[in-house]
Amino acid sequence: MEALNQQGNRTDLTLSQVATKSDTASKIGKQSGESRDQVFRYIRLTNLIPEILQYVDDERIALTPAVEISYLTSTEQTALLETIESEQCTPSLSQAQRMKKLSSEGVLDIDAIFGILTAEKANQKEQIKFKVDDLRKLFPENYTTGQIEKTIMRLILDWQQKREHSKNDRDTR
Repeated sequence: MEALNQQGNRTDLTLSQVATKSDTASKIGKQSGESRDQVFRYIRLTNLIPEILQYVDDERIALTPAVEISYLTSTEQTALLETIESEQCTPSLSQAQRMKKLSSEGVLDIDAIFGILTAEKANQKEQIKFKVDDLRKLFPENYTTGQIEKTIMRLILDWQQKREHSKNDRDTR
């Protein structure tokens, strides 16, 4: 890092995770078995507050989101840390990128951080899954997957209507 600073390279001026030029970073990378870009990522982590850096060291926050978080101010990182601890969650890459964008626009605050971190992630949404092979056993051989799906949805809607009718019948008695 000292060699990079002596050359006057400033990785904090770039919008991407990595700077685009540095022979020194390439040399350091070769010596350590890492790419030049990875060297810049590690250097970028030095902009994290110690508590968040510890999360990275403990592998509770992945490297790539941590690099994005490193662009937040120390005040924003402290607010992020408070939210991480209170909500027992860590940011995904897309969440870290959203925070970085809001920070660059000057509108990232603890409420925005809370909203981003507590939003349901796509991979956390509850789902019901069926194996196609199991369903195919219940339908004619010539049915396509689309026909099976439409039939299942129609059956569920019919079932729901019957339930509503029987409920209405009970209520009118």
